Amino acid sequence: MHMSVIKMAAPCLFGLESVLSGELKRMGAKNIEASDGKVTFTGDWSMLAKANIWLRTAERVLIVLDSFRAETFEELFQGVVKIPFEDYVGKDDAFPVKGWSLNSQLASVPDCQSIIKRAAVKRMEQHYHQSWFTETGVMHQIQFSIRKNIATIFLDTSGAGLHKRGYRQTSVLAPIKETLAAGIVDFTRLYDDSVIYDPFCGSGTLLIEAVLKGMNIAPGINRRFAAESWGCIPAEAWKDARYEAMESIQRDAKIRAYGYDIDPQAVELTMANAKKAGVAAHIRTKVQDISQFTTSSERSIVVCNPPYGERLLEIKGAEKLYREMGEVFTPDPDKKYYIISPHEEFEHIFGRTADRRRKLYNGMIKCQLFMYFR
Repeated sequence: MHMSVIKMAAPCLFGLESVLSGELKRMGAKNIEASDGKVTFTGDWSMLAKANIWLRTAERVLIVLDSFRAETFEELFQGVVKIPFEDYVGKDDAFPVKGWSLNSQLASVPDCQSIIKRAAVKRMEQHYHQSWFTETGVMHQIQFSIRKNIATIFLDTSGAGLHKRGYRQTSVLAPIKETLAAGIVDFTRLYDDSVIYDPFCGSGTLLIEAVLKGMNIAPGINRRFAAESWGCIPAEAWKDARYEAMESIQRDAKIRAYGYDIDPQAVELTMANAKKAGVAAHIRTKVQDISQFTTSSERSIVVCNPPYGERLLEIKGAEKLYREMGEVFTPDPDKKYYIISPHEEFEHIFGRTADRRRKLYNGMIKCQLFMYFR
């Protein structure tokens, strides 16, 4: 099936919409529109493959099948039955349904799920002239969202979330999500010869995402996606996108990254993950307390997600860290500092007002990215 223009949607963490829009723009996507936690765009099959392989801050890539008003189950059924599922789903393929509803008449998700499934089956019956679907073939996950009575029906092309790059096998407590780390790295405006530090490196996610970007390595280069096995997408689209990604790697990039952590296990984990990601040659680590932190004399970027306590005792510990950071992160026009924290009083305890702030969500936790560059 030849499809010249497909409408796609890439969900993202709140606060990263502008970063994701920028990524899509540089990739050549068209009709880019950002809304809360999602960016929609259009392109062909090769754009779909490229988006999966290259997007650093998207959670997944969905095909937007249709959007319509649905206040009753009948309207939902009729809307879904019009969708040409047969363009994507073969007669033996699996097509399970999942989704959510918010501020809508149709509030029961299980009911919506079964209505959408019934409508999809009916559509396929009409097309394939069979009344029974084994669903033993390739998986086509149907997703839906119903918001303010507008139902949107998608097909998920990614499978496992795009944050699963494949390099992070295990992680220390409360790791930062790869997509959020990539978003923070984007705010630092790093170059292929930047020097970057993380004094609380944890499992190394921020440093690894920084080096992947500095070397122009596509984050999804080593993984597979659900839609790769769909009959409707030419295999060439994936092959070409992968070849282009391999060719784009800047193997001579001079980026250097330094990771420190007080926990020896974290330091070991950072290096193990960096090896898996293929960037270990650019990363140096050592066990070190924040009070010992210094940067070299050259221009550098410090980026970190300092530990944050949930319980009172831990919060007190976190505040002590913020004060120590304020002492060792000295103001300097050659040093930029990017610190993510959910603490309302961070700047006060750290001792300086940020030059810029950005609201971001780390999972369900509302945080701010505090940026210092003067």
